[in-house]
Amino acid sequence: MTAKRKKPSTKFIFVSGGVISGLGKGITAASIAAILKSKGYKISPVKVDMYLNFDAGTIRPQEHGEVFVTDDGVETDQDLGHYERFLGTSLSKVNYITTGQVYSEVLRKERAFEYDGEDVEAIPHITDEIIRRFKAAGKDADIVIVELGGTVGEYQNGIFFEATRIMKLRNPEDVLQVHVAYLPIPGNIGEMKSKPVQQSVRILNSMGIEPDFVVARAEHYVDERRKERIALFCNVHKEDVIANPDVASIYEVPLVMQDQKFGEKILAKLGFPAGRKDLEPWRKLLRTMKTVKKEVNIAVVGKYFSTGNYHLSDVYVSIIEALKAASWQNKVKPVLHWIDSEKIEKQGTELLANMDGIVITPGFGKRGIEGMISAITYARENLVPYLGLCYGMQMATIEFARNVLKLKNAHTMEVDDDTPHPVINLMPDQEKKLLKKDYGASMRLGAWACVLKPGSRAEKAYGSRKIEERHRHRYEFNNKYRKQFEAAGFIFSGTSPDGHLVEIIELADHPFFVGVQFHPEFKSRPLNPGPLFREFIKASIKK
Repeated sequence: MTAKRKKPSTKFIFVSGGVISGLGKGITAASIAAILKSKGYKISPVKVDMYLNFDAGTIRPQEHGEVFVTDDGVETDQDLGHYERFLGTSLSKVNYITTGQVYSEVLRKERAFEYDGEDVEAIPHITDEIIRRFKAAGKDADIVIVELGGTVGEYQNGIFFEATRIMKLRNPEDVLQVHVAYLPIPGNIGEMKSKPVQQSVRILNSMGIEPDFVVARAEHYVDERRKERIALFCNVHKEDVIANPDVASIYEVPLVMQDQKFGEKILAKLGFPAGRKDLEPWRKLLRTMKTVKKEVNIAVVGKYFSTGNYHLSDVYVSIIEALKAASWQNKVKPVLHWIDSEKIEKQGTELLANMDGIVITPGFGKRGIEGMISAITYARENLVPYLGLCYGMQMATIEFARNVLKLKNAHTMEVDDDTPHPVINLMPDQEKKLLKKDYGASMRLGAWACVLKPGSRAEKAYGSRKIEERHRHRYEFNNKYRKQFEAAGFIFSGTSPDGHLVEIIELADHPFFVGVQFHPEFKSRPLNPGPLFREFIKASIKK
């Protein structure tokens, strides 16, 4: 009888960063994941956020970018969105770790006497909990790719680096270290400098960690001279210095890396066969991106673009990527115009002239919402394709109530408790939570079922009567106004299975006017765009 072959142990790749934040560790980790998946391996990516928050749900978008939501309702860092898009899969709570989660669990165990009266210390108790979580993420995976947030040398992330050192010490054949560092090209010098990378790796070395690969982030491809310097001073082989230059699209990064045989090099060090599959679907997508000429102009209206003197798009990254993917599938080039809703309040809807489509983004609170409502009026009256996401659906409801139903001062109770017409009201289970100041992970979160109305634009887009999309909200359409809205041509095309919660609204006699209470951007993929985004872009092209 032939003995059953033992499954190889799960391997771990740790991706760290140095020199500056915002280098693209998340894209690097996601690209490695895409490469290794294309070679037939089951990948489990993990993001470690070093802050003491339990999750990303209570952090301002301008502070930390988009809050991404998983099927099981975890509010995470935006990098999980990148992982899902590059892998084409759904992740869960095991793929997201914060310092707050780790310390909270260790203290819970201490209070429950699970340490048998020992004094609880950073080592081994905190590091053991970190390692336990890493291994839990790899339960059903061949390879776990862990992105360590922040930059090397920061006080708050040292304990996580220590956990990776311990794992390497215990099982050296199962652990790889990939360090992403920046090579600047000072304008007054005009030469790519490797010293910042050298210093970053030295800090890593001081913690007992040597990188197996150095990913050289720079404006251009790192040249042979710089590779030789990095290899010499960072104690890596020259061929293990991987160039990661600026490219036109993040979806080109896996191809740039794989052209350097990065996948084969990683698998060789891990003792895995190289695999024979390739990244042809990504190459096909890239060809489309580079060859489409016709443009579609989309106004992305939001309230979280500004931070000081700078404007950020990270707060809407999933929406942006969903719009791009839908445009490429429709063989057009997306031209996205970031429009702050407060500017519309001051300058009027002239800012929307010549737009082929308008998207109203998610949000909370009163700032900038009158600008959103003005933009919706413009879209409705001028027959400009419109897609309202979460808050965008609620604002469309308010706009219709005020300007079509003539319900004076109609509003959402989130902004005006005393409105005579609360067409958007607080969900019943949320009131008690708000009274107790229970804000963390207490909204309606995660994937929920939605039943679509036969013949509706939503049903035609999805090609199904029942769907599941991800939510993140406390307020809902007020059913007391339902008949009044329906009589005026406001279509409720998607509801919860019991029919109580309104999930999708549409307008009759409009090329495309759809608002959704959920976040379809979270499940859109570059190789499989979200149905509503696909149809919205299609309508915008006709415009």
